[in-house]
Amino acid sequence: MAAKEPPIIDFARTHPPTDKLIRELRQACEEFGFFQIINHGIPADLQASILTQSKALFDLPLEVKEAYNKGKFCSSLHAHIDSNPFNRGYERLRSQNFEKRTAGDLKEGFYLGRNRSVDDPDVIARKFAQGPNTYPAELGAQFPAVVERYHAALTGLAEGILFMLARTLDLEEGVFQAFCERPVAVLGLLHYLPQEPGASELERGIGAHTDFGAVTILLQDTTGGLQVWNNLSSTWVDVTPITGAYVVNLGNMMMRWTNDRYLSNLHRVINKSGKERLSVPFFFSGNPGPKYPPITVGDWMAGRYADTYGKGQGGIGELRRGPGVNSQISGEA
Repeated sequence: MAAKEPPIIDFARTHPPTDKLIRELRQACEEFGFFQIINHGIPADLQASILTQSKALFDLPLEVKEAYNKGKFCSSLHAHIDSNPFNRGYERLRSQNFEKRTAGDLKEGFYLGRNRSVDDPDVIARKFAQGPNTYPAELGAQFPAVVERYHAALTGLAEGILFMLARTLDLEEGVFQAFCERPVAVLGLLHYLPQEPGASELERGIGAHTDFGAVTILLQDTTGGLQVWNNLSSTWVDVTPITGAYVVNLGNMMMRWTNDRYLSNLHRVINKSGKERLSVPFFFSGNPGPKYPPITVGDWMAGRYADTYGKGQGGIGELRRGPGVNSQISGEA
């Protein structure tokens, strides 16, 4: 018997959500960390438009796309921005290499977000992934118009999914509301080249990986190639494209928030269709957060005792460093 695919869930039943829907979502999150949703409210013409704009983008000559390489983007911005913290723009073929067994993954991409000006407070504060988009002038005004409309629509859908996930965890419905005020929400346009018939068995459109953030909402064309790891059967299973549906998966952040109750699962793309594949992932990760990450009272006090009783010279210079100097306290995400 073929291994089970992630379930298809009808989101038309979300107002109010039925007990059956809550059970289906909870089971999908625990068993797969993946599911497909239909009747989600995103217009079909908007989905078609973002795929059309993506196709037009990747049909541009390579030298044109390279002019918008995300590593070069900031040269045209204000002088006080001297690096590219925005993760916006073109990413060339084989830039990523998740499994480290070939020359790189057989895809190219273009990354966008909520378009914020360089004088926006979050941009000035250098908050993660907050900044201006780069839009290829060769595609005219329609490209940014579609991108910004689509980004706003998917932000709303992501908030709705988090609302539903809160219900599956028996939490208050609005528990994620403050988390969504000015979120890190990255829109990716991805173009997968077809794998050559004689290509190595190790060749991947994208290698096996999990996502970093809270939730990913993926629009894929009809080509196929997306696969998810089935933990019950220990096999890869195809995620069959359904016209108009979204593939939703949980990221590492959601797995951590739920103390591993919900799964951030491995997935990959192997494109043996003989034709190109387009997909549009939307990575929703919530607000960038304050300068210092949350910490429990216990961890803070343990760190302070470690500072006080740990090994050291005990000189005045040690004291002047003040609280928060240890990596375990001021830490990195």
